[in-house]
Amino acid sequence: MAETTTAEVLARAKEAEVKFVQLWFTDLLGNLKNLEIPASELEKALNEGIGFDGSSIHGFARIDESDMLVQPDPDTFIVLPWEQIGRLICDVVQPGGEPYEGDPRWILKRALARAAERDLTLLVGTELEYFYLTSDRCLDTLDSAGYFDLSPADDSTEIRRETVLAIESMGIPVEAAHHEVAPSQQEIDLRHGDALGMADRLMSCRYAIKEVARRHGVHATFMPKPLNAENGSGMHTHMSLAGLDGSNAFFDADDSLHLSETARAYIAGLMHHAKEVTGVCAQWVNSFKRLVPGYEAPVYITWAWRNRSNMIRIPMYKPGQEAATRIEFRAPDSACNPYLAFAVLLHAGLEGIERNYPLPDPVDIDVYRLSDGERAALGIEMLPGSLNEAIACMRGSDLVRRALGDHIFDKFIENKQIEWDAYRSQVHQYEIDRYLPIL
Repeated sequence: MAETTTAEVLARAKEAEVKFVQLWFTDLLGNLKNLEIPASELEKALNEGIGFDGSSIHGFARIDESDMLVQPDPDTFIVLPWEQIGRLICDVVQPGGEPYEGDPRWILKRALARAAERDLTLLVGTELEYFYLTSDRCLDTLDSAGYFDLSPADDSTEIRRETVLAIESMGIPVEAAHHEVAPSQQEIDLRHGDALGMADRLMSCRYAIKEVARRHGVHATFMPKPLNAENGSGMHTHMSLAGLDGSNAFFDADDSLHLSETARAYIAGLMHHAKEVTGVCAQWVNSFKRLVPGYEAPVYITWAWRNRSNMIRIPMYKPGQEAATRIEFRAPDSACNPYLAFAVLLHAGLEGIERNYPLPDPVDIDVYRLSDGERAALGIEMLPGSLNEAIACMRGSDLVRRALGDHIFDKFIENKQIEWDAYRSQVHQYEIDRYLPIL
């Protein structure tokens, strides 16, 4: 696909009568950051980048090496659905123009470069789940509907529809949207595309979802598990590898599941390194309130065809749609940093291909119904049960260190250890309710 030129961006901005342009980039934890410039500075920003103090951004530079530049990617220019404001997603670079090792977008680019050495690229589709609440200070929902419910149009239905229109106006194709299982829980499914583009789209969608909700006076949250005893919000991630000719490297017409040896080795890599990458795909203390039995989220490191109790599911093959052959990785949640999550998943899959990891047999029964002894006999292991466990697995992972680079790897673990220590030192309402009356 031809790259967008500076002249084309300037022409589109002029035609849309853009007054300001937001320059977006992402910090270590996946928080969206922004520098806003008047349209008169757009050409300079595209040609030279814009300087900023990296020491003020979490996980970036120390104060003695703080000078950084945001370098806009012309291919990401869009006009936001509101108030004639343009948007460009940026790479963070050093003053000399070299990529900055603490930029999550660069980490994903580097992972894709590893795949390109094998003449492959990663394609990703996502199911983005989230909740609408009446405010960011309480857990009051907007509805009591459930999965796929068709009820009289309520506030959440109208807000979700307006959000889909806003997302599509940003050039992001939406495949479907619907109410999810829990009250006020929504899902928006994005059509598959290249991994870097999908990570950019996810950042744009999370912004649009929150902004449309704000304009309606409600709060949209990607917190993985805000409601007790209800399903949490995941980000089921559909993956396939494509060759340079666009062919699907995961498809094999002669295989019983239509999975190629490449696909099976990729699955084996994900399973082999699942414990190590979970801390990146489910990066918050609250993420592990979702990854518990009974709420349709994966707990065990298994794979199978169609079975939704597994960590990796193989969606049903439809004749004539070879390009749609893919795997669905169900552990990530929608609050992760997508650049880092896609990077570690790609590295894990490629490791399986390059090292020819053996693939365990699929588990075609409900894993949750098995006893501990039955799971042990089948060699079924569990994902980490807490952020503390996940970070311990990640800390010892050579693969995750290579995927993220020393800078992000060390900063990420440091941040997550601080989060866990702060969490475990708190006295929670559960403890008050359970123990205060009896101890």
